[in-house]
Amino acid sequence: MKALGVMNGFKWVASGLAAVAAFGLAGCGKKEDQSGAGGKSPSIQRVVKIGHAAPLTGGIAHLGKDNENGVRLAIEEVNAKGLTIGGEKVAFEMISEDDEGKENKGPIIAQKFADAKVAGVVGHLNSGVTIPASAVYNQAGIPMISGSATNPKLTEQGFKVAFRTVGRDDQQGPAIASYLASNNKPKLVAVNT
Repeated sequence: MKALGVMNGFKWVASGLAAVAAFGLAGCGKKEDQSGAGGKSPSIQRVVKIGHAAPLTGGIAHLGKDNENGVRLAIEEVNAKGLTIGGEKVAFEMISEDDEGKENKGPIIAQKFADAKVAGVVGHLNSGVTIPASAVYNQAGIPMISGSATNPKLTEQGFKVAFRTVGRDDQQGPAIASYLASNNKPKLVAVNT
């Protein structure tokens, strides 16, 4: 059930990113001639690449795979609708990379995405990987959105291309404490730092 929730969350994120990429970055991508035989006028299709990065191997690969499946599902649903922009058919394509949850892999993958001219990125999963990767995305002007990077530093860098869908670490703790204090009224509290 948890995996379904993660997939639905990332499905929404990917759909939103796909729409932003389509409207804001319609000039990106490549055109493919989809003309058929028989003298019909050619139907041009613009392919818009969306990057996905998360740990797809290792101890938390199940989380990365959930994210990847959510992005894949969102792209399939958007493509099934036959989106057109300015009379031009648009198709989205996912490029997925395994960052292994390792900080040094983030910038390498971000550069791969920049070289591949992706329109946007869904990921990374971990704050420790997302933060160094975000500098590369910022320099390349590629919007990125993470559904799980909670370290305040990600958005404190001031990058206009970095987005998250969850609260920061310094917001989550006080929110949880306030909720517990008002609803559960615990007599004893332990804090792990």
